[in-house]
Amino acid sequence: MQSAQNSPARPAPILTGRRIMLVSVAVYALVGAAFLFKRDPGELGFDIHLLPLGNAILNGLTTGFLASAYFAIRRKNVRLHRRLIYSAFTLTGLFLLTYLTYHFLSESTRFGGSGPLAGVYYFLLLTHILLAMVIVPLALVTLSRGISNRLEQHRAIARWTMPLWLYVSVSGVLVYLLISPYY
Repeated sequence: MQSAQNSPARPAPILTGRRIMLVSVAVYALVGAAFLFKRDPGELGFDIHLLPLGNAILNGLTTGFLASAYFAIRRKNVRLHRRLIYSAFTLTGLFLLTYLTYHFLSESTRFGGSGPLAGVYYFLLLTHILLAMVIVPLALVTLSRGISNRLEQHRAIARWTMPLWLYVSVSGVLVYLLISPYY
């Protein structure tokens, strides 16, 4: 049995529980503020309605990186897995910036469809929003455990994080495709 002095040191978690909570609350607050406080964009020099398309592209790319990260770790390629996860986080961060920009500067677009398609749209939208809220702290906890080399804990939570994050990124693209005719 190894003594505490001889056991390999684990890096201290970069994202502590408190930091994860603060980041999550800050994201929720910014998104809420984007819907409550609109600003007049003035003359931007570009069509702000291109941002939702950009968001859908970022979500689609995130899906690709997440799926690739899953297959990389299944093949025990930890280095590639980490790079792909970092890429997915980067794209998600860019998505958040463009999403906030759009919603601070533009009114929300209303879905104009009806019938069964409206039911599909609102189901996707509701589950997307709720799971997007869940995925913020969940992804940060998963990342923190991976970075700090707490691999058993990382694997245990990643089993939930990966499919939920994939759902959020795929449903984001589908929500865009369904509402895009109404921009």
